Amino acid sequence: MAIIREERPQDHRAVYEVNRRAFETAAEAEIVEAVRRVAMPPVSLVAVEGDRVVGHILLSPVTIRNEEKKATAMGLGPMSVLPEFQKQGIGAQLVRAALEACRKMQHNVVFVLGHTHYYPRFGFEPAAPRGLHYKNELLDTHFMVAELEPGALDGVAGVVEYLPEFD
Repeated sequence: MAIIREERPQDHRAVYEVNRRAFETAAEAEIVEAVRRVAMPPVSLVAVEGDRVVGHILLSPVTIRNEEKKATAMGLGPMSVLPEFQKQGIGAQLVRAALEACRKMQHNVVFVLGHTHYYPRFGFEPAAPRGLHYKNELLDTHFMVAELEPGALDGVAGVVEYLPEFD
């Protein structure tokens, strides 16, 4: 079982490497670098085995826009685990810890664009039936939301916008 803790400045290089190795390209690693500079405070946690960073999860603010009002929430992603440490429950540890961190910071809604068979175990459900859409509606089938406080999404609908650094 990995130790989950807040990311520290001395972890930045290791976090970059985890994200670079966990995905096909360095795009996610570059997103983390860019978001870290503008999102204050993001939720950025690492999974540590021994003295090695083996996983990382980032949550940053998102905006829900419609004609009447604007609401804020958090967007999960990227979440990464080094390939040789995958399928050991580290990703699940990271997601649970990140959602708990959001609760403590009084963020009541979290979105994710991710695997539809993975995230529902953490309380995520399809966002589109609730009137919440990703900016590219073709990706709505993979766009999910978790309400961390029941009723937090009552009366909220619109397009969810991630920080420009995700583009």
